[in-house]
Amino acid sequence: MRIPRIYHPAPLGHGASVLLDDKAANHVARVLRLPVGAPLILFNGEGGEFEAVIDSVDKRHVSVRVGAFHATGREPPLELWLAQGVSRGEKMDYTVQKAVELGVSRIIPLFTERCGVQLSGERLDKRVQHWQAVVSGACEQCGRNRVPEIAAPRPLRDWLAETATGLALVLDPQADTQLNALATPTGPVTLLVGPEGGLSEQEINLAKGAGYTGLRLGPRILRTETAALAALAALLTRWGDFS
Repeated sequence: MRIPRIYHPAPLGHGASVLLDDKAANHVARVLRLPVGAPLILFNGEGGEFEAVIDSVDKRHVSVRVGAFHATGREPPLELWLAQGVSRGEKMDYTVQKAVELGVSRIIPLFTERCGVQLSGERLDKRVQHWQAVVSGACEQCGRNRVPEIAAPRPLRDWLAETATGLALVLDPQADTQLNALATPTGPVTLLVGPEGGLSEQEINLAKGAGYTGLRLGPRILRTETAALAALAALLTRWGDFS
């Protein structure tokens, strides 16, 4: 049986007794129905993971005893940033979740011309918190011990005004360049993907003016959630740990 993995964003140490937060406690006690003595794996996002055993369970609290530390790393050798045009509801959740499973280290939500989601203030803060919960849940599932960052959402123009680091790619179905024509990157790779409806021609040209290379995945037009994940998988196959 696979030992459940729990994200606990707090200091952990061998022999410590920790109280799981409400969400994790509910998952352990009510969803998984684990008894006292059941094993867990805890990680706090700083790298590595800890063995743990459930000490006590009641209706509202789960206490666990932390055991041995293992410096297990499952991060890809290729550092990937996903600059993603915000899509609606479950599409964005799906993109965030699967991008984390694939190995991205940072996700930057962007508001673009064709973005159908208008968020600001408290609603935006809650959505970012929701996406970060999706990220930590994906790490629990896929075995990653470092939790990727959801950067502060911003307009595309503001993001492009920042200096591009490493290889910067923008998905463009009209581009001439394909993945096999690119040189091996020496730093991080940033992938810019539009929302539903894609990026406008003006936005693609702005990205190219900011140092992005237009990249065509193939002859078919992909949905936003398909395009991001297909491109990430292709990058990891060429330069990451999929090969």
